[in-house]
Amino acid sequence: MGQDVVTWPGLPYALLYLEWEARHPQEWTRHAKCWGTKQRLIRGLAVVGHDDAVVRRLVDLIEVVVRRPYRCKDREYVRVARAIDSDDLRNRLAAAAGSDSPSARRHAGYVLWLLERPEVPNTRHVWRSWLESGSG
Repeated sequence: MGQDVVTWPGLPYALLYLEWEARHPQEWTRHAKCWGTKQRLIRGLAVVGHDDAVVRRLVDLIEVVVRRPYRCKDREYVRVARAIDSDDLRNRLAAAAGSDSPSARRHAGYVLWLLERPEVPNTRHVWRSWLESGSG
């Protein structure tokens, strides 16, 4: 992916790959399952400076991910959320955190909590502690 993902010619394909996994997980699992690729792409996209169209797609993607049941490497999307943090993203996360879905409430609530605390690492230990605190 390189240093400058914002101008990387593969950016549209990386977004498409992640959108495919998020919106059609069973199909993606049958035809393209590669958790390492998913993780590398998410980490690579977690930068500031994306144009508005890319940011909108990333916000849409994060919303889809927090509203569905957790899948491997989904926790990595916190990196992207922190990089593109905005009122739009926080409003969508707040809506998901107020939904009828317990998993959406937990996942969106956790991402919002981390956005408010940029110094807190996004680790399994932090996730478990957050859940045990009754926040999730």
